[in-house]
Amino acid sequence: MMRLVTIVTLVLATAACEREQRRFTEASPASGVPQTLKMGQLEPGGSPQQVAIQSEYEENAWAISEGKRNFEWFNCVGCHAHGGGGMGPPLIDSRWIYGSEPENIFATIMQGRPNGMPAFRGRIPQQQVWQIVAYVRSIGGLTPADARSQRDDDLFYKKPEARTPQKGPEGQPGRRP
Repeated sequence: MMRLVTIVTLVLATAACEREQRRFTEASPASGVPQTLKMGQLEPGGSPQQVAIQSEYEENAWAISEGKRNFEWFNCVGCHAHGGGGMGPPLIDSRWIYGSEPENIFATIMQGRPNGMPAFRGRIPQQQVWQIVAYVRSIGGLTPADARSQRDDDLFYKKPEARTPQKGPEGQPGRRP
């Protein structure tokens, strides 16, 4: 009986290790995303031909916490105010003009958007952009709860991402909540 408990414990521990897996050098997790999206391909309202790409970073707690650090370091909080919105739109709701799918957020960061969002292509490495994408989705409750940050290392300006309720794509273009 003790041997069975030990084996089950080892199997569960091995399965849980991927949550904290740290990948320091790798290619973009979603190589299927066109790297040269033109602004005309991604318009408000979306297009029905878009294919959702599951980012590896969305289920990785370390990558999401790195995205949180990068969100601070690249001064995203200057406009988005820790997700609550300021000059930039809020990221904690589920109504996003350009969509909340990882490839849409990636395109928004890399290419920028009219009327305020600057382009960061060539300024932020793609791996860090994908980490920021995972963090931004965690702010809105679009990532698995067990991968989200459990606590903040800063002052308490909002509740941790892990306490954000899970949300569906209700604010996706073409759909009404």
